[in-house]
Amino acid sequence: MFGDVVAVDRVSFEVREREFPILLDSSGCSKTTTLRCIAGLEVPTSGEIYIGNRLVSAPHKGI
Repeated sequence: MFGDVVAVDRVSFEVREREFPILLDSSGCSKTTTLRCIAGLEVPTSGEIYIGNRLVSAPHKGI
């Protein structure tokens, strides 16, 4: 959330080996916020993000 604005709500997707995901939508629809959460640069106020079996809670030290 940014103030009273819900930036990302109920996002769920799975990327399989050899797939190339694309986030495509209009300006201001929280694509960057979603990617920052996946990268561990933003902390969601609820829900969880997994890459494989690893819970993403902060940037991976190898990145």
